[in-house]
Amino acid sequence: MEQAEKEAKIPEVENQKILKRSLKYGLEAAPSIGDRTISTFTREPRPAYAGIPTFLRTPFLEDVRRVGEYDVAFMGVPFDIGTTYRAGARFGPEAMRRISKLYTSYSYEKGVDLVESLNMCDVGDVFTIANIEKSFDQIFKAVSHVFKQGTLPVMLGGDHAIGYPCLRAIAEHVDGKVGIIHMDRHLDLQEKDMDERMHTTPWFHATNIPNAPPENLVQVGIGGWQVPREAVQNVRKFNTTAISIDDVEKLGIEKVAEIALEKAWQGGAKAVYLSVDIDSFDAGFVPGTGWPEPGGFTPREGLKFLDIVAREGICGMELVEVSPPYDVSDQTALLGTRIICDVLASMVDAGKLGKKFS
Repeated sequence: MEQAEKEAKIPEVENQKILKRSLKYGLEAAPSIGDRTISTFTREPRPAYAGIPTFLRTPFLEDVRRVGEYDVAFMGVPFDIGTTYRAGARFGPEAMRRISKLYTSYSYEKGVDLVESLNMCDVGDVFTIANIEKSFDQIFKAVSHVFKQGTLPVMLGGDHAIGYPCLRAIAEHVDGKVGIIHMDRHLDLQEKDMDERMHTTPWFHATNIPNAPPENLVQVGIGGWQVPREAVQNVRKFNTTAISIDDVEKLGIEKVAEIALEKAWQGGAKAVYLSVDIDSFDAGFVPGTGWPEPGGFTPREGLKFLDIVAREGICGMELVEVSPPYDVSDQTALLGTRIICDVLASMVDAGKLGKKFS
């Protein structure tokens, strides 16, 4: 109930700048239009069905050499040749950008307006190619470029194979340990699958990075009938932390988040990376994914967990495995968008903004 009072304290400076810019560049509306904040050509977040989609309608940054001028950079990674079942996640970035037009920059529950709090941009998509390892090189270079400029990289996947090059790019620029909090129904901890480093393998390879030790890897939401025994054996072998949905039921979201944070930040870790596989949510809520598995998080549970985790600060995040060809009414892409927005808002509200690694 205090949200309405909190809203009164949020400035509208940046939103007014956007409105003035839209009238300047999009031309004033026809004389018959009574609302003089409307322009002739759409240059602002209205209407939701129009405009060229960037994530949350943030400015498209054509010159990525200037990315250091921004707090947050959204980056599409249209890659799905690491999938082992249903492909289509290469269209995930496009779907999330398009459905993000439904959102304003203000969250009633969080009491945060992202446009007023952060300088954000969309740097477009990484040019991924028809080769897994060469695509990894491209992703590594892209994420590394953004991160070393001091900008928080937010990756829109793409299948989960991208987790390895994304984490590697960040770890290279962190002077100390990097922890990983990974939401998923699957462990993704095999060395290889189908003789390649597929979307079932990222954390095996990520935890071989010298400053991303396996004991700082926490995997939350694991369960069902799609968890290879090889991956389970590697949990024991590498001493990672795997928390099942049954554990979540028994312990509660708050306790699970507490454990995840303790494990990820242990040993004096300097940063924590957040990886969210959309299939960590129950298949009834996310039909548009490559490996749907019943019994996962409800949206309310998952968002609560992410709120607690994000308030401690993260150094980067990825949202993966949104596969639009299998989606229904864009509900999977919409949840992916909501997750990203909520994580950013939680960091803003906690005064972190992903800068804890500095």
